[in-house]
Amino acid sequence: MANEGRLRLKTLVMVCAMVVCANAGDLMLKRAMLQIGAVELSAAGLEHAFRMTVTSGTLWVGIFFLCGFMLSYMTVLSWADYSYVMPAGAFGYALLTFFAVVFLHESVSPRRWVGVVLICVGVLLVGQTKPRTTPVAREALA
Repeated sequence: MANEGRLRLKTLVMVCAMVVCANAGDLMLKRAMLQIGAVELSAAGLEHAFRMTVTSGTLWVGIFFLCGFMLSYMTVLSWADYSYVMPAGAFGYALLTFFAVVFLHESVSPRRWVGVVLICVGVLLVGQTKPRTTPVAREALA
């Protein structure tokens, strides 16, 4: 029972790290692309967009956070079920919607907010289950 509590806690910490890194990375990428502007699908437009993206500090910060997301995601998948991690991490979509309103000044319709609430309810339901119901890969191979 103590092992299950420890597993639940470390999984929660890593899922939170996933959510924070993914949201920060996505917000920074969006902000960078707003600064760069619309990408034109022509040779000159693509060259300009490439030059602007590789020199954008905001974009590189976003990439840094998305690398943090990937590392935390791979780590948590090494000990928890995929069917637990993905729905639990979906809370990030709800948080990202809120951040889009606050930081990017986007308008979110009531229908979208209803969807956000449904996502949160689903995350709460999944969070009540065990993080791992299958043997660890090394145990499964033995």
